[in-house]
Amino acid sequence: MKLYFASGNEHKKKEMSRLLGGYELVLPKEEGIVFDPEETGNDYITNAMIKAEALFSIVHAPVIADDSGLSVDALGGKPGVHTARYGEEEAGRKLTDKEKYMLLLKNMEGVENRKAHFVTALCLILSEDRKYIIQETMEGSIALAPEDNGTGFGYDPIFVIAENGKITATLDEGEKDKYSHRGKACRLMRILLDKENSND
Repeated sequence: MKLYFASGNEHKKKEMSRLLGGYELVLPKEEGIVFDPEETGNDYITNAMIKAEALFSIVHAPVIADDSGLSVDALGGKPGVHTARYGEEEAGRKLTDKEKYMLLLKNMEGVENRKAHFVTALCLILSEDRKYIIQETMEGSIALAPEDNGTGFGYDPIFVIAENGKITATLDEGEKDKYSHRGKACRLMRILLDKENSND
C-alpha cells in the first residue's frame, strides 16, 4: 500500500519507512505537491490531524501524518509542540538540529531536575470514514552533554532513555526503534494497517 506522508522531513521519512516496512511512503514534494499547513494545535494529536487532513484533501488517497515533540519538566513542558522550531523566533532564522539542542542544554544549565519525555502522535486517514490516531511516549531525561554516533537526529544526542540509561543517538537503529516513541507508535500503526489491508 502506498501512503502519502504528510511531512517534508527526509529523516522522519527514512525512520517511518523502516518502522512501517512493506508500506511505501511518499513525501508530497516527491510528487510536486506544495504542502506546508499551519500547525495551530496546542497538542500533538491536533497537529497530526491538521497535517493529515490537509494532505488528504489534496491527494484523496491514504495519508499518514506524524507530530512529535520533546517536553522538558523544568521548562514547563517546553519546547513541546514547538520542538521543531525551538529558538527560531528569538534567532530570527532557521536553526540546525545542533543549534537547537545546544540552546536547550544552555537553558538547562544548573538545573537538577532533567526529566523529559518525547511524544509521537500518528494520524492515519484511509478514507473520509476511516481515520485513526495513535499516541506514544518515551520517558527519559536531558543529558549534561551531547553524544552521537551518527544514527540520531533532532534532539537524540541529548536525550537519555529512562529504560536503559543510554543516549538515543548512541544506539543502533534497531535498539532505538525498540524504545522510541515513534517506534512504539509505528508498531501499533503497522498492526492496524495490516488489519485494514486484509479487510480490503
